[in-house]
Amino acid sequence: MYDQYKDLTDVQREELATKLKKARKAQKEIEKYDQEKVDRLAQAVAWSVANKQAFEKLTKMGIEESSLGDYNSRINKRGKIKGILRDALREKSVGVIEEIPEKGITKYGKPVGLIASIVPTTNPALTPGGTGVYAIKARDVVIFAPHPRSKNTSMETVRLMREALKKEGAPEDVFQCLENVSIPMTQALMAEADLVLATGGQGLVRAAYSSGTPAYGVGSGNSTMIIDETADIKEAANNTMRSKTSDNGSGCSADGNLIIEESIFDEMVQALVDEGGYLANAEERELLKKAMWDEEGHRKGDTVALAPQKLCKIAGFEIPEDRKFVIVYGEGIGNEYFFSSEKLTTLLAVYKYKGFDQALEMMQGIYEVKGKGHSCGIYSFNDDHINRLALAAPVSRIMVRQPQSKANAGSFTNGMPMTSSLGCGTWGGNITSENVNLKHYLNVTWVAKPIPEDKPSDEELFGEFYNPEMEK
Repeated sequence: MYDQYKDLTDVQREELATKLKKARKAQKEIEKYDQEKVDRLAQAVAWSVANKQAFEKLTKMGIEESSLGDYNSRINKRGKIKGILRDALREKSVGVIEEIPEKGITKYGKPVGLIASIVPTTNPALTPGGTGVYAIKARDVVIFAPHPRSKNTSMETVRLMREALKKEGAPEDVFQCLENVSIPMTQALMAEADLVLATGGQGLVRAAYSSGTPAYGVGSGNSTMIIDETADIKEAANNTMRSKTSDNGSGCSADGNLIIEESIFDEMVQALVDEGGYLANAEERELLKKAMWDEEGHRKGDTVALAPQKLCKIAGFEIPEDRKFVIVYGEGIGNEYFFSSEKLTTLLAVYKYKGFDQALEMMQGIYEVKGKGHSCGIYSFNDDHINRLALAAPVSRIMVRQPQSKANAGSFTNGMPMTSSLGCGTWGGNITSENVNLKHYLNVTWVAKPIPEDKPSDEELFGEFYNPEMEK
């Protein structure tokens, strides 16, 4: 037994032991399935959650249960499950999954086994649904640890997926959900699993990494967009609104900071107002700061993922009902300037720059505060600016002329792998800087056959440093 078990109740111990036993049994059965079988099951699982009637029910349920999020934007997340299914169906996962004849290499896909999936409160349906598709495709089994604030929604999502498997004659225990979930129980699950997928706060991710089990985690977001003088201002403003308002700004990919070239600054701010932004004055900005952070700069949970009217009301002032998000002028960049940190709600900060070098300096300063490793973006038609940002930004993904929160995790108009988990590399304390997708759900056996010798001469290898006299 692991130390974590000492903090479990008898009921929790029994539940976890039972679920682990059922999961291992189910995995032994599905690891024999062929590619055609797992592809069909992936389709069945995806449809069980992503059909309109089911996802509408789950979306409403999740928002009512957690009191977080926006129905009109969250309902669109079912498209992400469709995208995950698209990507999964285009890849092989059973038997030979890749051949490289010139290197004599053949790769075979194998399951990783039992996955512990930690579900965030803001995605109680999307995370189990997307994880379920990739998992069954890879012939893995999953025990989901739901967030207590949206546990019932996650349990219903898993129930639908289990039902889909059962109809296809597959063991429904491929997917299970903890019922008496707690932090100690989740820690015990992580210790017993073969792989942990941790989508959530940094404390949870650190716990996953210290569980003794291989883990994929995510980092904090503080998405920052540079808007240069070549930008299509209307497009940039509309995309910003779409990104900032998606699910009340709860996603770590939602735009947090705009760094705008001074020649277009006023026009861009006006375009944001035209898109539904409320420009807070200096006094309102201070009220918002006090409402959103404590004196040490710790983010207050009761202002996360709120509609702008509710956010401002908590701060102590009213805004019109037609306003979709709040804009504040950035007072500075650094740990002492709280608005340069992650917001996780319907508020963004705008900053003015002069010369692209300054834009890059401001971007780097923001990521020293929060969000290093996650994502950045740019509205520009200047390829040199795009290239310079790509070279300088300490992030894993950069979106060009796209709504960040709808593009980072894959969309049908870019080539990013579809997912609900975004690795942030060593910048963000993660093992991968990729979008977590099917490849991360697989073990791979490499088979190598002999090939003609591939051995360059010493002259080729060492170039001008090679000295044949030193080889005597």
